[in-house]
Amino acid sequence: MRSVAENYERIRAAVPQDVALVVAAKGRTPHEVGEVIEAGAGIIGENYVQEAERAVAALGEAARRVEWHMIGHVQRNKVNKALPLFDVIQTVDSARLARALDGRATRPLRAYVEVNVGAEESKSGVAPGDVRGLLEEVAGLENLRVEGLMAMEPYFDDPERARPYFRRVRELFDAMRELSLPNVEMKVLSMGMTNSYQVAIEEGANMVRVGTAIFGPRPG
Repeated sequence: MRSVAENYERIRAAVPQDVALVVAAKGRTPHEVGEVIEAGAGIIGENYVQEAERAVAALGEAARRVEWHMIGHVQRNKVNKALPLFDVIQTVDSARLARALDGRATRPLRAYVEVNVGAEESKSGVAPGDVRGLLEEVAGLENLRVEGLMAMEPYFDDPERARPYFRRVRELFDAMRELSLPNVEMKVLSMGMTNSYQVAIEEGANMVRVGTAIFGPRPG
């Protein structure tokens, strides 16, 4: 059985160097997160503010060696706690949330707009057809800097079935890059997870979010 470090090194070697690798740490202990940081991880993705708080507090100096990305839905009542923890919020899905983040931030805040590409009721995110309107609505906020799109595709056992969803988000990303909006610069396309990251990269992702292939199945 491979260690967390060995798994990270294997995945990092499989992901092109120009594609950022976010280690998705949902449900993992601070010890496990520390292991992957020691193995060379540069970006940790957390789904919950409270898990990020615990990890950052426990890891001390090691936590400051990496970027922390929020990859789960941000509740507006958690914004004040989220802002000091995260370098990037990948899941902006409404103008109301964008304004809450902007209004309470004390420094420029990098963010991505989350796209619900599969129109799944169980997932947050803005419909593809509404992305431009959201960007236009939040452009020019004082502290928020929109740097890309994030999408979580529907899950399929066969990742090839996710390819049309990735392609649609890539086409949307390309179209949004053509807009000339203040504080909006489409640089990052975050999509693809453990079972689908290779297809996502083929379809244009330059950031993938991998957890299970690094840490193993979550307990329970």
